[in-house]
Amino acid sequence: MRKTLSALLLAAALPALAIAAPDPDDMGSRHMRGDGHHGGHMYHGDHTMMKGMDLTAEQRQQIRSQMREQVKTRHEITQRYLDKLPAADQAAMQKELQDNRDKATKIIRDALTPEQQKRFDEMQKEREARRAERAEFEAWKAERDKKAAQ
Repeated sequence: MRKTLSALLLAAALPALAIAAPDPDDMGSRHMRGDGHHGGHMYHGDHTMMKGMDLTAEQRQQIRSQMREQVKTRHEITQRYLDKLPAADQAAMQKELQDNRDKATKIIRDALTPEQQKRFDEMQKEREARRAERAEFEAWKAERDKKAAQ
């Protein structure tokens, strides 16, 4: 029971961490350009942590690499525990997380100008298309692995 509760608490805390990200206005011009050189979705503000430390480019790359690995490992650990939950609890958690994402998206969208909303909607559609493509790939890969195991 403790493991289940711990897993649920961790899963519930993840969206809060994303919301607590640094203010985008403080992210610097490189981030605002969207050139993809930030450290990972959870640590896109990692330069704030390193600000004033006078790091070399090699040090920044090494730290970002470690942060990406940490996010990946944390996700894998969380997923392992969530997979142990009963199907009903998993479905309820997924619904609650989706409702929370929808609420956050609405709040963000409402804060934008009509032109920004249009671009935001386009970006959302692009993300959904990438998610659908990834899901299709994962399904194909699982089917392939299943056939190979037989």
